[in-house]
Amino acid sequence: MVDSVGRKTAVVLHLEEHGELWEDIYDAWLARSREDEPRESLEDVKQRLVK
Repeated sequence: MVDSVGRKTAVVLHLEEHGELWEDIYDAWLARSREDEPRESLEDVKQRLVK
């Protein structure tokens, strides 16, 4: 897809053919969108799961 001056602005993916690629793109976007969220250490998670 292009804008009124011909610059590429979007892409159309055939999900049956490229569904795994879309999942990778979405996962990367989701991870980046959460970069500034608080983190929890693996040790804290393990302790919480054992309780």
